[in-house]
Amino acid sequence: MNYFRYVVFVLCPFVFFGCKDEQAKEEKTNKKPNVVFILVDDLGLMDLSVTGSTFYETPNVDRIANEGMMFTQGYAASRVCSPSRASLMTGKFTARHGITDWIGAASGTAWRAYNRHDMLLPAEYVHNLPANDVTIAEAMKKAGYKTFFSGKWHLGKEGSYPEDHGFDINKGGWDKGSPMGGYFSPWDNPKLPNKEKGENLTMRLANETADFIEQHKDSTFFAFLSFYAVHGPIQTSEQKWQKYRDKAEDQGIEDHGYEMERVLPIRQVQDNPIYAGLVESMDDAVGVVLKALKDSGLEENTIVVFTSDNGGVASGDAFSTSNLPLRGGKGYQWEGGIREPYFIKVPWLKNGGSQSDFPVIGTDFYPTLLDFAGVDLMPQQHIDGVSLKPILEGKEMNVDRPLFWHYPHYGNQGGNPSSVIREKNWKLIHYWEDDSEELYDLASDGSEQSNVINANPEVAKKMSKKLLSWLQEVGANMATKDPEFDAKLAEERHENIVNEKWPALEAQRLEFLSDDFKPNEDWWGSKVTKD
Repeated sequence: MNYFRYVVFVLCPFVFFGCKDEQAKEEKTNKKPNVVFILVDDLGLMDLSVTGSTFYETPNVDRIANEGMMFTQGYAASRVCSPSRASLMTGKFTARHGITDWIGAASGTAWRAYNRHDMLLPAEYVHNLPANDVTIAEAMKKAGYKTFFSGKWHLGKEGSYPEDHGFDINKGGWDKGSPMGGYFSPWDNPKLPNKEKGENLTMRLANETADFIEQHKDSTFFAFLSFYAVHGPIQTSEQKWQKYRDKAEDQGIEDHGYEMERVLPIRQVQDNPIYAGLVESMDDAVGVVLKALKDSGLEENTIVVFTSDNGGVASGDAFSTSNLPLRGGKGYQWEGGIREPYFIKVPWLKNGGSQSDFPVIGTDFYPTLLDFAGVDLMPQQHIDGVSLKPILEGKEMNVDRPLFWHYPHYGNQGGNPSSVIREKNWKLIHYWEDDSEELYDLASDGSEQSNVINANPEVAKKMSKKLLSWLQEVGANMATKDPEFDAKLAEERHENIVNEKWPALEAQRLEFLSDDFKPNEDWWGSKVTKD
């Protein structure tokens, strides 16, 4: 009798704690996944070592791609930032939500103040993320997620900040689209107080995100890390500049770095040591966030997304990188302007290193993340997105849809006002200056060197009709002819670009690579910081 009581005494704690462990395991298994969404500004598809760069070094981002799925035909919804970001938030193409240019860009007759002498007056556009749209943050918050935003917003003025569109916490998101004051403290950002002189902005945003993860590890969260990097002004530390200057020399410095595109010179080589350092700092910061997930025990229950808002800056702005073999870059209608890194890591699927060539776009993230979170989809909201969950689970995707882009503006990178449709492997571009069109077969000509419209007139006719009908259906905003256009002044400007701008860019490239290069005083002091 006593023996029996003794056995019961010993076994009960074992059973009790065993049941408790099993219960905890079950609760963890049933817990909705966390989401960390990493968005980089102006990062081109070819700006990562995992996608083919031999100059930039990005081991942490590469890890996301290698541990998840890489979508090799991934697109941003626009060739510039604000429209693309609005599409991420709403699940709608740009012509539908109306933000078709970066917020703050001149439109209408105000464009003439730039003395560019263009044929068209850029279209008017929406300047704030529409309040009647349910953003992905609002949808996740309604589903019980704690929502966090860190970094670049650029989707409207006060009253249309992250906290006005579903984010519980906002660290650094306001109406500006570039790092005001630069990448080293003191910066000018009312949503991100300065702490330590010389602090690296990119790392600060990562640390804010890591702190949020640690503080909310026992809840379910949706964290959106939106770097200001790698947008201009490009800056880095002395140590990183020296590393990549030496690397460029070791690889062999080309005798020239640019060729002339239709409007502006465009960079042909990746050898800018300042930009390379900025890319590496971004990668270092990604590493901080990934470490926070691991240290908090959340790595196996957190979906990680990595992408960019438009192509790398090869013309205009800082002329930072080359997107070759893709044509163009930020602001351009070609693949270099809209093709992006597009990685999704769903750790429990164990599909690391897999790839999909199904054409996907920024609007697809919204329904995909809702789907994995077990939240009812909202097809009337994310009308231009589809859930990619079947592909990530290794299933067939029975969706045959066209993708649309609409940019009735000029911008400052050399692209032309145009609209684009991609259907299967065909891509058609409609130019609004003269209603001309180009047709490319991306399966055989991913670099868009051969306009095959004359050889495929029926394909072009069908796609053109579908594109123009869709634009009319959604009430797309349009550019208009400028009655004051002067072709002679336009030609003079072009000659100035060829004869003066182009040589100046070549000289600047070599200056950045010289042993005695000295940057602006507002960021070289960063050599004393740990960035």
